Amino acid sequence: MLQALKARNHWLAVATGKSRRGLDEALQTVQLHGLFDATRTADETASKPDPQMLLELMSEFGVEPERTLMIGDTTHDLQLAANAGAAAIGVSYGAHAHESFAGFDTRHVAHSTADLYDWLMRHA
Repeated sequence: MLQALKARNHWLAVATGKSRRGLDEALQTVQLHGLFDATRTADETASKPDPQMLLELMSEFGVEPERTLMIGDTTHDLQLAANAGAAAIGVSYGAHAHESFAGFDTRHVAHSTADLYDWLMRHA
């Protein structure tokens, strides 16, 4: 999925509550190090749901909120997107149950990686 998005010239970034060390270790473990165009961690900028980390990423790419999509598995992610003026997709197979996403304006709630991939290929 990530390779397909890159092939379509999408910029990929990570905005995480992890530390820099934690993110680097996670990306190395799943062999995704170097795939993302930019990353922000909670020890580098304000933590979620403060919009700062997403605003910094958008600024780095010169991208407006209307052209940004945050994909998240927590209400903190969805609130971060709302606070930054960006669209959001929730994924129900992560940290928070998808029922907790009801109060957020999500474009979609994906219930599997395949569901997320299908939505992104149709809409991104």
